[in-house]
Amino acid sequence: MKKQISILLLLLFCSINFYSQDTLKEIKVQSAQKSLQKSLKLTANTTILSSKELLKAACCNLAESFETNPSIDVNFSDALTGTKQIKMLGLTSPYLMITEENIPSVRGASQAYGLSFTPGTWVESIQITKGAGSVVNGYESISGQINTELIKPIKDIPFFLNAYGSSDSRFELNTHFNRKISDKWATSLFVHGNTRVSKNDMNNDGFLDNPLAKQVNILNRWQYTNAQKGWVSFINFRYMNDKKQTGELNFDPNRDKLTTNYWGSEINTERIDISTKIGYVFPDMPFQSIGFQNAFNSHNQESYFGLNQYNIKQNSYYSNLIFNSIIDNTMHKFSTGLNFTYDKYEEFVNVVDYSRTDNSVGAFFEYTYDNTNNFSVILGGRVDNHNRLGTFLTPRLHVRYNPWEKGVLRFSAGRGKRSANIFAENQQLFGSSRNFEIVNSGGKIYGLNPEIAWNYGLSFTQKFLLLNRNGDFGFDFYRTDFQNQVVVDLYQGPQQVLFYNLNGKSFANSLQVEFNYELAKHFNLRTAYKYYDIQTDYQYVTQERPLQAKHRFFGNLEYQTHITDKGKQWKFDYTLNWLGKQRLPATISNSGLDSMPEYSPSFSVMNVQVTRTFSSTFEVYVGGENIGNYKQEKAILGSDNPFGTTFDTSIIYAPVFGQMYYAGLRFKIK
Repeated sequence: MKKQISILLLLLFCSINFYSQDTLKEIKVQSAQKSLQKSLKLTANTTILSSKELLKAACCNLAESFETNPSIDVNFSDALTGTKQIKMLGLTSPYLMITEENIPSVRGASQAYGLSFTPGTWVESIQITKGAGSVVNGYESISGQINTELIKPIKDIPFFLNAYGSSDSRFELNTHFNRKISDKWATSLFVHGNTRVSKNDMNNDGFLDNPLAKQVNILNRWQYTNAQKGWVSFINFRYMNDKKQTGELNFDPNRDKLTTNYWGSEINTERIDISTKIGYVFPDMPFQSIGFQNAFNSHNQESYFGLNQYNIKQNSYYSNLIFNSIIDNTMHKFSTGLNFTYDKYEEFVNVVDYSRTDNSVGAFFEYTYDNTNNFSVILGGRVDNHNRLGTFLTPRLHVRYNPWEKGVLRFSAGRGKRSANIFAENQQLFGSSRNFEIVNSGGKIYGLNPEIAWNYGLSFTQKFLLLNRNGDFGFDFYRTDFQNQVVVDLYQGPQQVLFYNLNGKSFANSLQVEFNYELAKHFNLRTAYKYYDIQTDYQYVTQERPLQAKHRFFGNLEYQTHITDKGKQWKFDYTLNWLGKQRLPATISNSGLDSMPEYSPSFSVMNVQVTRTFSSTFEVYVGGENIGNYKQEKAILGSDNPFGTTFDTSIIYAPVFGQMYYAGLRFKIK
């Protein structure tokens, strides 16, 4: 029995090595009760979303999986690709560490579109951690970490089918095949395809509101588990091909590519991923284990935006060796190990070559004290040597204290350091007439120095029982102080964008207040108010960060009927997002028709979904996004002259398409 428990802990460790013991307890609770769970025992401020939560919206990919969760802000990046971008604590996704089963996944060349490369049906759960992450996972995390757990072959069902179609002509098909080869081996094959086949121009500006698209995504997972010997391992093989075409309605790439006939864009990405994990629990010491992670990926994007060409290829290798044990007793635990990362970039902006090779090696140690009652602390540090960033230290601290029953107070602090991939992270700016200018400061990455920031956070959560109904309320406040930042300056004029190192102050303050309550049996309310104060010293003035609302409100209502003996059930979900005014980039020097005010108007977006479950194996769902039909009035500046000096598709603060309705089905063989 001890060996079986040990192998279960190791299996979880290989997947979620960030505070794994408490996370194991948390996942058990969430699967039995709520689809979104916050534990009172986890040391870090972590929210866990189960696959059940992902079914509450049409989350066709990972970028669309956060619509019903207030911790993450979801925004559109531009008026062309329609790709959803996420923010946490008011900072964009490059400041997050995004991992897949604790292996870095969305980074470097994949920053702009990488979240759309993981289909939602593949996801078993998502862990969202605010603030400084664990040193085990690296040094790049600044505002938080999002870790995605994929469905495990050993627990998967033999067959799953999901079909989806929407009023914006997007169609999607997901199939999962699973086979138990023996009592130790299991394998799953995930096949995903999506396409958008029709041209939509709801605002009559002559440009597509959403791109024509086609994606093929295949993943083969193998899992080996030997509870008697203490071994567990995973092997993943993945191939993805993604194509997007956008621009003017009359654009034909065979005829008009890189000409001034019509403005158009194509973004073609091919990606190969291979990863392995192997873990071992010492038979006589179930508290001691060792794990080894390895991952290789090749990401190749070829693209153009009008007359701007952007091509980037990234070959990466990541390796992580982790050893877990205790000091004297299980109240004192530690993790230690070694990291190695290699990235080779072949990057071309028009004819300029920005290719480079990055590599780093690091060692980490993380100590955990947990009295198993009301107090725990995690103190970690790592030292890394990077060929461009030099040798540096990364300290991280997390503290949890339960002052009374059902209440928890948390504090975190930590340092993060990263190299900004300025072109890959700001590809939406290629869809404009802006000139790119780098103010060289003698740094080793595009002539710029690395970004360095400290993040501090305090949070409190209280669960309660009122009128025999469960509820909780809480708040968290986080501040990010940049010692150095690569500033993306859109305030110098609508014809240029400047990149330069911070000279002065840059900070992001984030306050979130939540209240959640079970209004009636199976009828739940989820609400949150968020306030952001994000300011940066630009060249001549201190300004708010553009395209960031200071005030946001989130509300979600969920109702489910009782499940009958035959498995029949109705599910209803309603989500409201209200965004206050947002500071817009400077366009005052443009003519009246091609300029925008200093601030956008406030607006709200409402989404609904109704699901009918006919049995434990079959269900259908229908829903609508932006059912209030709010649309940004002027999505593309200079749309009548796309090769002119005022053309800009990147200033997007609200939906462009308007109302969108969808329907789908899910079928299982158990």
